[in-house]
Amino acid sequence: MWDFLTFNSFITQDVLLFFYYIGALVIPITLYYFRDYLMKNFSLFKTVNDKVKDFYISLSATEQKVFWITFITLFLCMELCWRMIFEAMIGYFDMHDYLYEISKKM
Repeated sequence: MWDFLTFNSFITQDVLLFFYYIGALVIPITLYYFRDYLMKNFSLFKTVNDKVKDFYISLSATEQKVFWITFITLFLCMELCWRMIFEAMIGYFDMHDYLYEISKKM
């Protein structure tokens, strides 16, 4: 308990995993539903959405496929970057724990 209170032991791995899953799963789903709220309550967002829909409809079937492939690829790249950020942070805090254990043995 003393190590926790003096910040010699971190709880970050569990906390980082929690926030990773919030960012990877909950936020995209929430933003999708929040988009509907913005369309209903703000005319600017509705106007932009209508323009984007008109543009999308004007694309040929091949261009629409390219659009979706690009969208999915970018989404997966963002998810991968999000994962790598959290892996780096977890690695950093694991390194702190290992170095702390080594320093206690000296």
